[in-house]
Amino acid sequence: MKNSVLAALLLILVVAGCTKDEEECVSKPETSGKKVEVVLEQFQDSLVNIKSKAALVSLFTRQPLLRDYIFRRTEYPSDSVFLDELYARFNNPHLDTLLLETRRVFGDVSGLKAEFEEAFTNIKYYYPDFTPPKIQTVISGLDTDMLVTDSLIIVSLDFYLGRGAKYRPKNVYNYILRKYDPDDILPSSMLIYGISDRFNKTDMKDKTVLADMIAYGKSFYFAKHMLPCTPDSVLIWYTPEEVKGSRANEDLIWARFIESNVLFATSHVVKKDYLGERPVTIQVGEKCPGRIGQWVGWRIVNKYMESHPDITLPQLMNTANAQHLFKESHYKPGKQ
Repeated sequence: MKNSVLAALLLILVVAGCTKDEEECVSKPETSGKKVEVVLEQFQDSLVNIKSKAALVSLFTRQPLLRDYIFRRTEYPSDSVFLDELYARFNNPHLDTLLLETRRVFGDVSGLKAEFEEAFTNIKYYYPDFTPPKIQTVISGLDTDMLVTDSLIIVSLDFYLGRGAKYRPKNVYNYILRKYDPDDILPSSMLIYGISDRFNKTDMKDKTVLADMIAYGKSFYFAKHMLPCTPDSVLIWYTPEEVKGSRANEDLIWARFIESNVLFATSHVVKKDYLGERPVTIQVGEKCPGRIGQWVGWRIVNKYMESHPDITLPQLMNTANAQHLFKESHYKPGKQ
């Protein structure tokens, strides 16, 4: 009976009124006079203007990451098949349409460059030894969205044209398409940095759902502080209503986690249910957004940092012990 009542209550998630909106701007670091300069290379025009296979070979020889990760050379049986496919793609009239759409949305990409410079300036504030990566922009024919490494970020601009674009990524569910608006490029790249072992230290021996929740939570906390005024909904790819509903029903969500013994489970099935990409977390309720475990992890990390104002962001990110973080957060929604 208890579970039935809880499930019924959770059906109102998102629909119910809420008492707290999305998190507003977090504290922005004082970086005046310390702006990081970014090198940005554009390949979208040069790719469309490829006139021979020899020119394509020359480009890919100079740009192996572009070749192997954005255009996925290893998935083709031979170089000749790969070159034939890519040459035909770059000479397809539809790619001209993508290029025009890209210019319409991103212009000369100076705005995108400025956004990366601001984010990297914030990273360097927290991590003085940080060296910003080079940025490259391309149109891939909706092949691959983004590559992020320590030294290079490649962005397929055609993936991020957003609602109303003539062409959108193919065979992608609508709830995933939320990730591919123009405003999602910076959050996506910062989240990838935030989850990487370069910044986010984790205990590889801890296979629990809680460990994954905390790792995700730290990555969201990291991204939020590199992009201080980015709405929570943009960072986690929820609608504003889903964020509000989750905040309003946070105690009920947490009760489901406890009753279902989710935190210390190690099953891949349980991880997929609570952390994986899906439209809803049906195990919690019909209106509960997917990846709710990631959101709860973020809430735990936020509570930990509120409870420990002396802890710096780098110290948080270097804390590998998820259970310690959870215990010291004193996270108990509805009783705070």
